Amino acid sequence: MSARETVDAVIVGGGAAGAFYARHLAEAGLRVVVLDAGPGWSTEDLQSSLVHSRRLRWGGPAVETAGEHPFGYGFNAGWGSGGAALHHYGTWLRLDESDFRMRSRFGRGRDWPIDYETLRPYYDRIQKEAGLSGDAEAERWRPTGEPYPMPPLATFGQARAIARGFEAMGMHTAPMPMAINSQPYGDRPACLYDGWCDAGCPIGALYNPLVRDIPGAIAAGAEIRPHSDVLRVLTRNGRATGVEYVDGAGERQHQPARVVVLAASAVHNPGILLNSADQDWPDGLANGSGQVGRGFMTHSVAGVYALFEEETEPYMGVAGAQLSCRDGYAKDGRESGFGSYQWLIGPAMKPNDLLGMAVTRADLWGEELHAFIRRAARHMANMLAMGEDLPDPDNRIELGELRDRYGRRPVRVVHRFSADSMAVHEHAREEGLAVMEAAGAETAWAGPLGTAHMMGGTPMGDDPAESVVDSHGRCHEVPNLVIAGTGVFPTAGANNPTFTLYALGLRGVEHLISDWEGYAGA
Repeated sequence: MSARETVDAVIVGGGAAGAFYARHLAEAGLRVVVLDAGPGWSTEDLQSSLVHSRRLRWGGPAVETAGEHPFGYGFNAGWGSGGAALHHYGTWLRLDESDFRMRSRFGRGRDWPIDYETLRPYYDRIQKEAGLSGDAEAERWRPTGEPYPMPPLATFGQARAIARGFEAMGMHTAPMPMAINSQPYGDRPACLYDGWCDAGCPIGALYNPLVRDIPGAIAAGAEIRPHSDVLRVLTRNGRATGVEYVDGAGERQHQPARVVVLAASAVHNPGILLNSADQDWPDGLANGSGQVGRGFMTHSVAGVYALFEEETEPYMGVAGAQLSCRDGYAKDGRESGFGSYQWLIGPAMKPNDLLGMAVTRADLWGEELHAFIRRAARHMANMLAMGEDLPDPDNRIELGELRDRYGRRPVRVVHRFSADSMAVHEHAREEGLAVMEAAGAETAWAGPLGTAHMMGGTPMGDDPAESVVDSHGRCHEVPNLVIAGTGVFPTAGANNPTFTLYALGLRGVEHLISDWEGYAGA
C-alpha cells in the first residue's frame, strides 16, 4: 500500500456535504484532499436526457436492499463529483420546528441536540449564498426566517389545474421554495423551465456542487481525486490517522490526514465505519454506542396523476415542484397514523424513463400505451406526497457476509415503514385523488409506494451512549473524525433534506475551522 503526503483534511465523498466542507476548509488555508469513488464530472458533461441522467446515479459496488419496504438506493444515490446533489431537484424546504423536538413533544422518535432557532441563521445565510426562489409570506407553514432573495419560479398549466382542487377542498398552496434561479443571480443565469433537472443543470441555474463548491475548492488549492474508493478509516491511539482507498488502477493507497471528514452519504458513511472494525473497535469505528447504521430513514412517496381536458404543459417547469401544500404537516390529529407529509405539486414530466408518464401506467401496452402518451404529453398533471419515516433501530445499514478482494464487506440497507408511516401514506394518497377530482380531472390514479432521500444512521446527540456524533458532526469517540451530511439527522421530518444538510454543514465546518487545533491535535 502506497502512502501519500499527510494533508490537513481528507474528505470522503465529493457530493453536497463533502464539496461544501472542502471549499470552506481550503479557503481557510488548509490543505485538503477529496476522495470520490466516481468520475470527475463537469457541467460540460451534463446532457438534457433521462438516459444520460442514469450516469449520475450510483455506479459503484452493489448495495444490497432488504426489508418489507426496500429503499431505492440506485435512484436516490449519486455517482461522481457532485454526488446525488448533481441530479437533485433543488426543492429546499426548512425542517419544521416540531421536527427537532419529536421526543419532547410527542414521545416519539428522538430530539435533536439543537432546535430550529439554533439553525435558523444558517438557513438564512445559505439561502442568500445559494440563491432561493420563493414567496415566504405565502408559505403559511414556513417557520420564521429571512425572505427569499428571489421571487418564485413561473407556474404552468398543470400546477394551476391542481391548485383549483386544493382550493375547492379548503386547502392552501404556495410557490415551492427552490434553489433554482427565477432571475439571474450572481454569475448564474435564470432557469429555462425545460424540465430536465433530473439530468443535472448544465447552465447552472439550479444550485449544485459543480456551480460553486467544487470549482471554489479547487481555486483555493484543494485536490479532488476521482475514482478513489475509500475502504476504511485508519486509526492509532484513539484518533483517525487517514484513510485507505483504492485508486482508478485498482491499487491500494493510504492518504494520511490530521482530520478525516466522512461525507460519503447516509448509507456509505456507516458502511465505511463498520468496515473499519479492528481489535480496538470490534463493532465498527466510533460505534461504542451501537448506533452506527441504526435509525436509517427515508421518505415515503405517493404519486398521484390525472388527465385534464385542458392543456396542462406537463413538460414545462422544473423537476422538483411548482407549488407546495403543507396543510397536512401536523404530526397527529388524524384518525390513524402519526407523522408529517407534504405535497409537491406539478413536477415537470417527460414521456418515458425513470419518472416518465409511461411508467405511471405500466398496465398499458401497444396502441393503448401510444394513445395514452399522445394525450398525456399535453393533458397530464401530477403531484407527489412525501411522508415522514420515524427512526427505528431495526431500519439499518449493515454489512453483508461476502468480502471483495480488498477484504471489504458490501453495504446492506434493511428498511420497512412503520404502521404509522403507512397510515399517513395512505391518508395522503386518498387525499390526492380527492384533490384531482375536485380540480375537475377526467380521470385520476395513484402509483405504488416509493422512497426518496436517505437520512440517519449516524445520528447526532448530546449523549455518547445514544448517538454517534455531537451537534457539529464530531464523533464522540474519535475527536478528529467528522461526519457530514444527512446521516446525522436524528429524525427525518417530511421535507426534502438538502437545505438542512447545507445549514448543518455551515454550522459544522465553521466550528471545525474555529477550533482547528482542538480537532486536529498537535
